[in-house]
Amino acid sequence: MTVDFLKPVLGADMADVDRVLRESLSSDVVLIRRVADYIVGGGGKRLRPALLLLAARACGYGGRDHHVLAAVVEMIHTATLLHDDVVDESAMRRGNATANAAFGNPASVLVGDFLYSRAFQLMVQVDRMRVLAIVADATNTIAEGEVMQLMHAGDAELDERAYLAVIERKTAKLFEAAGRLGAVLGDAEPAHEDALARYGRHLGIAFQMMDDVLDYSGHTAEIGKNLGDDLAEGKMTLPLIRALAVGSPAEASLIRHAVCGGGLTDFGPVVAALERSGALAYARKRAEAEATAAASCLDGLPSTPASATLLQLSTFAAQRTY
Repeated sequence: MTVDFLKPVLGADMADVDRVLRESLSSDVVLIRRVADYIVGGGGKRLRPALLLLAARACGYGGRDHHVLAAVVEMIHTATLLHDDVVDESAMRRGNATANAAFGNPASVLVGDFLYSRAFQLMVQVDRMRVLAIVADATNTIAEGEVMQLMHAGDAELDERAYLAVIERKTAKLFEAAGRLGAVLGDAEPAHEDALARYGRHLGIAFQMMDDVLDYSGHTAEIGKNLGDDLAEGKMTLPLIRALAVGSPAEASLIRHAVCGGGLTDFGPVVAALERSGALAYARKRAEAEATAAASCLDGLPSTPASATLLQLSTFAAQRTY
């Protein structure tokens, strides 16, 4: 399943978001401009800005600020990726060399800081205190999630509850904020605002769980990064947690060794253990359950092309192959 279903509904809006991104990332500092152009040109699914645009439309918004805030959300997401790739020493993202591989760690960190600060400059233009509060809260929560993930690197004892606490902060929070921001722009009633925020939270969890599955079962050409990156970085994700809980003692020992330092030398045997134990299937079902929960949050919204596309987006989150 691809995101092509977004184009008929959001094609013109996303073109405006790209325009805002390129104009906002212009700088007379040559290195900033080069790295920013490299990142924006690298593409990506742009699900977070799409969610904000759709939420705004679903709530009847008819202005132009949704393009600005969609660009803000994408800038914040991109800044987190820049910093993540430095911390994780990643070499590939979206099928291309990461910015840190192309330009070095210092440039990636500093351009990430530029993206954060430029995002807040853009938000001021919207001139709504509620918007500032939502994004400030989200960025702080995301930072907490990143630190929590760092603390758990190489921790083979991480359980499912702790894993959820990390991904709710690290990934789901920005999806939640995107849904809420769209509703705020549309002056939605509190029930609809909360529903769209919950939708975003469940969507973000489903998205992350599928990312974790694809790291062991996807194809590099499709997912745009090297398989096994999570294992090499010592990340305990849902498939590993499940396999430890239900697998054989030998499989549990293998996984602990891999997470605590074996890394990619154990990748093949670990994938086999995940398949034998049903851990990959379990993680997929968990992602599907979160996608279903997201879809149920839309029940009270008016029936519009935007709300119908949000429903499709929840299906995509749990069925995607990239």
